[in-house]
Amino acid sequence: MATVSEFSIGTPCWFELGTVDQAAAKDFYSRIFGWTPVDLPSGPNEFYTIFQLAGRNAGGAYALSPSGGTPGSGPRWRVYFFTPDVDVSTSKVAELGGSVLHPPSDVMDVGRMSTCKDPEGAVFSLWQPKKHNGDGVLNEAGAVGWCELATRHTAQAREFYTGLFGWTTKSSSVLATYIEFSTDGKPRGGLLPMGDEWGDAESRWGIYIFVDDCDATVAQAKELGATVCFGPISAPGVGRFAALNDPQGATFSVITPIPA
Repeated sequence: MATVSEFSIGTPCWFELGTVDQAAAKDFYSRIFGWTPVDLPSGPNEFYTIFQLAGRNAGGAYALSPSGGTPGSGPRWRVYFFTPDVDVSTSKVAELGGSVLHPPSDVMDVGRMSTCKDPEGAVFSLWQPKKHNGDGVLNEAGAVGWCELATRHTAQAREFYTGLFGWTTKSSSVLATYIEFSTDGKPRGGLLPMGDEWGDAESRWGIYIFVDDCDATVAQAKELGATVCFGPISAPGVGRFAALNDPQGATFSVITPIPA
């Protein structure tokens, strides 16, 4: 079991889907990963969905405004990073060359958050928990096990995030240009350099969800209306993985990791 009860600063602690069709997204992800959607009222005729895996929180989803919103607010998964003081961490974002899209604010009695951009433009959120600590499960089939920043300047990103969170970073033993980051001594994700093959794609954070059989999951996702961005492919020493767009256009990755 990979039940989680607490986080250290800079740990990816919550994963949130903004979607244009909340009902369809609930059906898609429940079928793919065995998640149980739990809807919580969040306003007149609105609700926030908590995805649960065996009774533990695995992520969330909400409906995007039809009129759009801030940069990075199209259909996508967003990564939240834990901080014990969201106001202090948010102030450091600007000091380190990033920008603040939404300043710190309380989310009822469940926590306090802000939304920011790093110097390359990748959007992320900060989370200071109150009643809602964050994900209750990581690193097992059906749960997020890895986060990844695709960026054109990994050195700049490394400086920004280590300054913000105090991450420990190292070059990957599998791919020299790939940077792995750790919090509290535990590997949590990586910084992926974007080459010319990315074209004009924006820098962004993404999630990898662990699955028992990458190829079978991709086949099922395609049957349910997803499109494949690349893969499945095997990476020596890592596992077999693929990137997909869900039926509403939000990108996510799945991976069957090589057992540690």
